[in-house]
Amino acid sequence: MELNTDSLNTDQLQMWIETGIGLVADFAPKVVGVLFIFIIGRFIAGKMGRLVNAAMNRAKVDATLGVFFGNLARYLILTVAALAALEMFGIKTTSIAGILAAAGFAVGLALQGSLSNFSAGVMLLLFRPYGVGDVINAGGSTGEVTELNLFTTVLVPPSGEVITIPNGAIFGGTITNFTPATLRMAAVDVGAAYDADIDKTQGALEAAIAAIPGVQKSQVVLLGLGASSVDYQLRVWVPNDQWIPVHHDVIRAAKYGLEAANIGIPYQTLDVNLIPQG
Repeated sequence: MELNTDSLNTDQLQMWIETGIGLVADFAPKVVGVLFIFIIGRFIAGKMGRLVNAAMNRAKVDATLGVFFGNLARYLILTVAALAALEMFGIKTTSIAGILAAAGFAVGLALQGSLSNFSAGVMLLLFRPYGVGDVINAGGSTGEVTELNLFTTVLVPPSGEVITIPNGAIFGGTITNFTPATLRMAAVDVGAAYDADIDKTQGALEAAIAAIPGVQKSQVVLLGLGASSVDYQLRVWVPNDQWIPVHHDVIRAAKYGLEAANIGIPYQTLDVNLIPQG
């Protein structure tokens, strides 16, 4: 008995065509639906991101924070659109959400320090205890703020190096902002010899610092009697931008002022007594 191969090939081809038509009929609406979801989701995500960013700008929130929340809103909507597309193909998103939650928890533990710095950066951007251009003391360093990011703050001290401080170390400590004050005080401690007259010493120091250019107000305070000197503190108030050079000038004027008045500045000495043997 001979097989009709032409009939067999025709039947197989017919079966494949019918199977293909069935698959297209089943999946075509889903594919169209997924494309529709992605197009609409992308449009809404972009629109929402711009709206959030514009709202932050109207509220006068820092530009960095506005961009961050705008992108966050955009990615959240895109994530919802992706989950909706998976649901159309019959993929259960509850299990995916569980996996993502577990992965997020593990990543959160691994990045605990970074997340702490991030949350501190958000709080600094919201409350604005300082801004770019301010001179601050924070995290154990003093300098001008050149960058305020979500994770770090960059300071440049007068010596010129660049200091990057994690925001967590700043927000959890004391922040001193020197910029809002019109005047800043420079204080210099000086010791004078015990045999020098107190009134003469104070007068010489007052005259020395009063002649410094840029000083708005000055004061000489008698601090106490030290181990080897009578201790004074010279206090001058100057504009913020002149604090560093005037601080230098106060030290210089104090030394020259005491020398001109023939008042000694004590320094530590060491007496060594040699005892002869025998």
